[in-house]
Amino acid sequence: MNDQRLRLDLTDLAEEVTAVDLRDRTLRTSRRLGVQRAVATSAAALVLIAAATGTAFALRPNGQAPPPLPAGPSVTSTWPPVEPTPAPSDSASPTNSVKPASVLAGTRYYLETTATAARIHAVRGSTDQVVHQVAYATYGCEWNTITISPDGRRVAWVQDSTDGGTSGELLATTIGNKGATRLLDDVNCLGPRPLVWQGDNLLMVQKKSRQSVLFDLAANKQVNGDPGQETDRCWSADGGWLAAMTEDQPYVTDGTQSRKYSYTPPQKEAEHWGGWRAQSVSMDGHYVAVGWVGTDPSRRDNSFDVVDTTTSKVLNLPGGDEIRSILFTIDNRVIVKRTSGISVLDSNFTPLGTVAESTSVRNMALLAYAP
Repeated sequence: MNDQRLRLDLTDLAEEVTAVDLRDRTLRTSRRLGVQRAVATSAAALVLIAAATGTAFALRPNGQAPPPLPAGPSVTSTWPPVEPTPAPSDSASPTNSVKPASVLAGTRYYLETTATAARIHAVRGSTDQVVHQVAYATYGCEWNTITISPDGRRVAWVQDSTDGGTSGELLATTIGNKGATRLLDDVNCLGPRPLVWQGDNLLMVQKKSRQSVLFDLAANKQVNGDPGQETDRCWSADGGWLAAMTEDQPYVTDGTQSRKYSYTPPQKEAEHWGGWRAQSVSMDGHYVAVGWVGTDPSRRDNSFDVVDTTTSKVLNLPGGDEIRSILFTIDNRVIVKRTSGISVLDSNFTPLGTVAESTSVRNMALLAYAP
């Protein structure tokens, strides 16, 4: 009787159980694992895209506009409207819309000079804007002296006086300001590099009397710190290392250590120039970029060789095109401007990549680069 009852109960229980298709279970499990893998892959891709985007569009840490210069008598220069150059259209398909970070994600500052004005171009990515303009009647002090601070925040120049374009008033302002502050009178405006920056705020000039003056633009006053009788001064982007000449001996110093070096320029070209000078200094003072000094007293922004100040050896820079200028940046990169574009090297002169230059700025002098 009990056995019979047990068989009936088992039969009823079996009728209530739904049959399971092992093939369907296998497919469902496979689909679930595929979804999990896709989610994990997508998350990793998002992390990579975020990292690349953060690098490509990195701005200055504080994201704030530069502070204005101290109040003072001002002059007004002719000011152009901003002239943006539209970026080329991107015809890439959606699957290729994410591009790698540029090897020069910051802003490059170029100088354009015409018969009537000097213009500063700010180039970031594929955007080219005229951010400052100084008008003049004839070639003279303005076009020969206009310069921009290493961080791209300040612009300074000498306004021509009535002595035939040899001296004038030192003016400065922040990029984008229409006016300018008068800082110093009787400032020399001749030579290959009459205004030289020591960091972002200090500017070395020479009076008409040949006296060198170090001027603090942020404080609007002269400061102590003239190195002495040195000539051909040039500082690293942060103002830490100075390259100069004393008694025709080139050297570099950071104020606590000093190192002499030698350089013999190419003899076949040297006879066409009035000598050479350091045009850019690496952040550690290990290297200098040298350029020619013209036979006439006018500006020269070009450079063509890099000299190791510890060995006096000339480096063989990678790349085959003619070098137009070499700039050591504050983020320890080396910008080599060539006829075909820009080669970017790290502090060990290993190539990081290339940057194309638009035809509008290709023949302009590269004054500064701000990361």
